[in-house]
Amino acid sequence: MDSETTEAELVTETNGALGDLVARVRHVVFDFDGPICLLFPGDSAERVARDQVNWLEERGLSGLLTEQERDHPDPHLVLSAVAGRHPGSDLVAELEELLTQQELRKVPRAWPTPYAYPLIRTWVAVGARMAIATNNSSRAVRKYLADRELTDCFAPHIYGRTQDLSLLKPHPHTLQRALNAMGAAPDSSVMIGDSPTDYAAAREMGMAFIGYARNEEVGKGLLEAGVAPQYVVESLDRLLHVVRGRS
Repeated sequence: MDSETTEAELVTETNGALGDLVARVRHVVFDFDGPICLLFPGDSAERVARDQVNWLEERGLSGLLTEQERDHPDPHLVLSAVAGRHPGSDLVAELEELLTQQELRKVPRAWPTPYAYPLIRTWVAVGARMAIATNNSSRAVRKYLADRELTDCFAPHIYGRTQDLSLLKPHPHTLQRALNAMGAAPDSSVMIGDSPTDYAAAREMGMAFIGYARNEEVGKGLLEAGVAPQYVVESLDRLLHVVRGRS
């Protein structure tokens, strides 16, 4: 069997698995940063994390982070590290608000994920109910949706970061809130995410999961986390095609 035939068979298998899944789900929960847009394009996430580290250093608090945490490009990791050492403190509340303001400033320049808009609109049109469960601030999410005229597809079911940072994914808190509010059963719901933490939260809730792998590195991470290859898509165009075929 040559590589071209193998690839064709894999596409057929993926489309079949996605078709069966789409046929039975009634509720769709999206992660935000990744499947809907790229909030921190390029190296901007790394710059945001550096701003957080600098903010701590200016207050003489750089010792709260390990060397690895100070150099990490994920602003959520920096925030979680501080929260783990000073849970519920004013310091954590201030650092969380700093990140929220940074996210809000990024919204106008966020890159829409290719095919996300038509996928969301089409899935809603054929009867699915939508929610967002994210580690980002719900304020940033609401601003993005309003700017792109997508609010009606999700509101009021937008669940983001809270003051209790122990509830960030992989904790299933935001997913549980979404399903409870929609009156949705896990076995009729699916999450669209792009990280192992999204998958872990969905698995904890007993939900189906579709991984969006915008690049090879993201795809590798999803597969290594245990997501089955037939439920990993490199483009939302494939999922859009399946949803349209089931309408």
